[in-house]
Amino acid sequence: MNQRNTVDRRGRFLRRYDYDDATVIAADLNAADDDVTVDTVDGTAIVVIAPEGDRDDEEFEFELPGPAASVDIENGVLTIEVHA
Repeated sequence: MNQRNTVDRRGRFLRRYDYDDATVIAADLNAADDDVTVDTVDGTAIVVIAPEGDRDDEEFEFELPGPAASVDIENGVLTIEVHA
């Protein structure tokens, strides 16, 4: 397993795990699960955080190493799995 970490300009922490047969990307969004929408198109993940209240919606995207096999959000943590 190979692991890489990055932090984006808003302080979100992204971690990428490369296995022999899959890649898993995990991102701590610091948002309620119901406030997050994720679309994947080919090798790109598009994330929209639309919180209730006075905070503005936030949108960002990042590249995936291929099409997503699964997408999950639990306790504010986004997990995307890509099969090799």
